[in-house]
Amino acid sequence: MNTQQKNTRPNVMDLYLDSAPSPQNALDIFQGEWSSILPEPYTTLRAGTAAPLFNDERILWLADQIGGFTDKIILELGPLEAGHTYMLEKMGAAEITAIESNTRSFLKCLIIKELLKLKHAQFLCGDFREFLRQQNDSLKFEICVASGVLYHMKNPAELIALLTRHCSGHLFIWTHYYDADIILNNPGLSARFSGSTESEHEGFKHTLYRQEYQTALEWHGFCGGNAPTSAWLTRDDIMRCLKNFGFEIHAISFDQPNHPGGPAFAFVARRS
Repeated sequence: MNTQQKNTRPNVMDLYLDSAPSPQNALDIFQGEWSSILPEPYTTLRAGTAAPLFNDERILWLADQIGGFTDKIILELGPLEAGHTYMLEKMGAAEITAIESNTRSFLKCLIIKELLKLKHAQFLCGDFREFLRQQNDSLKFEICVASGVLYHMKNPAELIALLTRHCSGHLFIWTHYYDADIILNNPGLSARFSGSTESEHEGFKHTLYRQEYQTALEWHGFCGGNAPTSAWLTRDDIMRCLKNFGFEIHAISFDQPNHPGGPAFAFVARRS
């Protein structure tokens, strides 16, 4: 068994480079796994091709809604490839704590931090739920950014509760949500859902809809949750959950019931 394990390891010499240092060398460590298009002056580098996360309209909209990020203390959940982190810093954030549980995404964030010379961001490698669970309620962030993470949770109501506990100002969430009329009439979406269960978190009763990642788990660049399945909430339950934990909606945008990944919307909330 030991011999077999030894033979399957990559040749250690393959881990070395014989070319001059370059940004592309760093990006190629995760060749084929990047999602984001990099900002100027690095747009010609080979990275991702789909997501403009370094110039995301959702973050620009958030800034407009709350008066900008200048000198703000920010918590960011699931930075993925540090695109939003870059925007938050560029727009004046004083301090950004960005927590990523996908170890390969965490390392990609460090590459971007070095490449784009981010000075006000700290990337933490681990589960942001555990981070929030372990913090005293006195730990507060002026802005909490949770873009593309709620629908990856097994217990999304808990995440909302944790965020409201540690957010002293504005909470931004972009998420997919469950809508039976839309999802059940779309074969590509409905195949990923396998029933529902009634649930309760800290007195908040709601319905969870089980979502399965299926073949998406086969891609090395997978950027979903840390389990093969997650649970989605309806839009109404998301709203009720926020209200239950003392927050109210300030603004809604990017309302996309026909988003290819499933119905989606973005909102800014603040304490009632």
